Formats: sequence, C-alpha cells, structure tokens
Amino acid sequence: MKNKSISYADLSKKQLQHLKELYIQKKVKSMSLKDLKEFVQEIISHQINDTIGKEEEMEAWREMSNFYGDEFEIIVNEIQKKYINYETLQNFEEDTQEHRLKLLEKNITETEKKDMWDD
Repeated sequence: MKNKSISYADLSKKQLQHLKELYIQKKVKSMSLKDLKEFVQEIISHQINDTIGKEEEMEAWREMSNFYGDEFEIIVNEIQKKYINYETLQNFEEDTQEHRLKLLEKNITETEKKDMWDD
C-alpha cells in the first residue's frame, strides 16, 4: 500500500507559516555570500525594473530617492543631461521611420491605381 503524500492543505495556517519561516531561515543560512548577493540583486532588479503602473513606478522612485538621499536630484540631472541627445536622436529616427512608412504606403496605393488601368 502506498503512503499518502502530505501537502500544504494538511497543515493549519499557523503550521504552514512556521514551516515557511523555518525554510527561509535554513535556505538563507545555506547560501554562500555570492549566492546571497546574486539573489538580492535579482530581487531588487525585479522590484525596480519590472514596475507595472504608476503606483509601482512611484514606489520604486521613492525607494531610489531614499537610498540616494541628498544626491538623488544631482544623479537624476546628470542622467537627464547624458541621455537628452539619445532621446532626441531616437525620436528623430522614429519620426523618420514613420515618414518612410507613410511614403511607402502612398507609393503602393499609387502603384495599385496605375495597375488597375493597365488591364
């Protein structure tokens, strides 16, 4: 006869909470410093880079602001200056690409009109 496998549903809420806490403590203790740093970097990266919506973006902004403190505004200004030309160039490239697509569509439409008269 096969033993029934235990699952989380077999535990009370308190027991499951205790099991999770025990796992967290043992898992962290078993990790090397390198593993811990990589794990924390992954978590923070996800927390800051993968924001969804205005509320999460504002939360990430507050966290960065608190971390940098008085230097935050200076850092933001430096980044704005550094990437302003990049943004301008990217907007120009997008406008140019959009313009080329419109010309291509117009050309195709005019070619189709000419072909219609060739029959």
